[in-house]
Amino acid sequence: MSAKGESMTRVGLPLTGTEIEERFLSDWSGLKLGRPQELHRPTSTEEVAAIVRQCHEAGRKITVQGGLTGVAGGAVPADGDVVINLERMNRIEQLDPIEGVMQVQAGATLQQVQEAAAAQGWMFAVDLGARGSCQVGGNAATNAGGVRVIRYGTMRDAVLGVEAVLADGSVVSSLTRLVKNSSGLDPRFLFVGTEGTLGIITRLTLRLHPPPGALATALVAAQDSEALPRLLRSLKRSLGHALCTFEFMSAPFMRLASRLTGVASPLREEAPWYVLVEAAGTVDQAMDEPLQAALGQALEGGEIVDCAVAASLSQAAAFWRLRESIPEILTHLKPAATLDIGLPGTQTASYVQQVEAALRERLPQAEHLFLGHLGDNNLHLISGPVDEAGLHLVDQIAYGALGGRGGTVSAEHGIGRLKREHLHVTRNAGELELMRRLKQALDPQGLLNPGRILA
Repeated sequence: MSAKGESMTRVGLPLTGTEIEERFLSDWSGLKLGRPQELHRPTSTEEVAAIVRQCHEAGRKITVQGGLTGVAGGAVPADGDVVINLERMNRIEQLDPIEGVMQVQAGATLQQVQEAAAAQGWMFAVDLGARGSCQVGGNAATNAGGVRVIRYGTMRDAVLGVEAVLADGSVVSSLTRLVKNSSGLDPRFLFVGTEGTLGIITRLTLRLHPPPGALATALVAAQDSEALPRLLRSLKRSLGHALCTFEFMSAPFMRLASRLTGVASPLREEAPWYVLVEAAGTVDQAMDEPLQAALGQALEGGEIVDCAVAASLSQAAAFWRLRESIPEILTHLKPAATLDIGLPGTQTASYVQQVEAALRERLPQAEHLFLGHLGDNNLHLISGPVDEAGLHLVDQIAYGALGGRGGTVSAEHGIGRLKREHLHVTRNAGELELMRRLKQALDPQGLLNPGRILA
C-alpha cells in the first residue's frame, strides 16, 4: 500500500458517492452547488491535519462544515471538493470550575457547551436560536452574535484561545486561558471571524460568566421605528448592565409569527414595532420592579405605547417563542431572502423606511419582515417568497441603501459564498487588499474554503 493510502487509513475512510447524505450538500441558505468527491468526519485535530496535508499535496479544495446552520452558503461544497465535517469532534475536554474556563472541540454544539457550563455553576453567554445544532467552531469562524451581545459581546469576546489547522496541514495551538495577554500577535484573531479561509478551528478555550439572576422579560410596542433608539438609551440609563436583551420585530413579523406558532400577542393593540426586552441583575437581585419602572417612564415619555411584563416563566417563554419562530417563517416563505445587516442606531429608522418602501414597490407579492438585535446594531430582513431574480433584487435594494451609512452587509452570519460580491459595500480597497495578502500568505494555493469572503 502506498504512503498516501496508509495515511488515509489512519484518518479513516471517507464517505463517497451515494454514501454522502443530502444534508451535507447545503446549509440553511438553501444554496446547492454540487457533490463533493469525498466527505470526512474526523474525531481529532491530528486527523484533520492528516486530511489537510493530503489535500495540500494533491492541490484539492476543502469545504469545512460545522452544524450547517449558516445562511450565507459558507458550508456548501462544490463539485469535487473534499468536505471536512466536524460533527464528531464534539468533546468537552476541560472545565475549570474555579476560574470559569472551558476547553472544547470545535464540533461541540452550542447547547452542549451551555449545559456543561451550567452543570458547574457557570454560563456560556453566547446564545442563538440554533443552539441545538450550531457548533462552537462555526460560531467562532463567523464571529456569531446572538441575543446577548448587548451585555456579553460576540463570540470573539468569548474565545480566549484556539487551535487551528493551516492549509498545509500544520497545526497552530494557542489554547491560552488568559484574559490578558499582550505578547505580540494574537493567533485567535486570524481564525475567529474569517470563516475557515485561513485555517480550520479544531479546539477552543472559552470564557464563562457567572449566571445572572432571574430574568425579567417584557414585550413592548412602539408607534415608529425612530422611537426605538430612544427607548434603548432610556433603558440603558435606567437599568445599566442589567439590560441584556433588546430584540425588535416589525408588525408583519409578529403577525406571521403568531399565526405560525399559535402564540397570541399579550398586547392589547397592534403597533408597527415591537421590542422584546430582558434584564437580569445578580443572583439575589430581582429586576421585575426596576424593569416595570423603566417601562413606565418610557410610556410617559411616549417612547412606547404599550407593554406587558411576563408574570411567569411560561409567559416569558411564549414571548421568546414569537421571536424565535424564524425556522417556521423561513419554511412558510420559502424561498426567501435572509439578510444580516449592521448599521449605526441613528441610521436604522431611515434605512428601514427606505428599504421597506422600495421592497413593497418592487416586490409587492412578497412579505418583508424586519427584526434583529437592535441593542448591538444588527438588523435582519426576511423577504419571501421570491424567485431567483427576486433574491438578487432584495440584495440590490438592501445593500445599495447601506451606502454612506457606515454599515455592514453582515453583522453576525458571515460573508460566505452569497455576500462576497457585496463585500465592497462594507470594506474599502485597503481592507480588501489586506485580506487578500493574508489569504495569500497562509493559503497560497487557495484550498481552504475557496470562494468564500473573497472572490
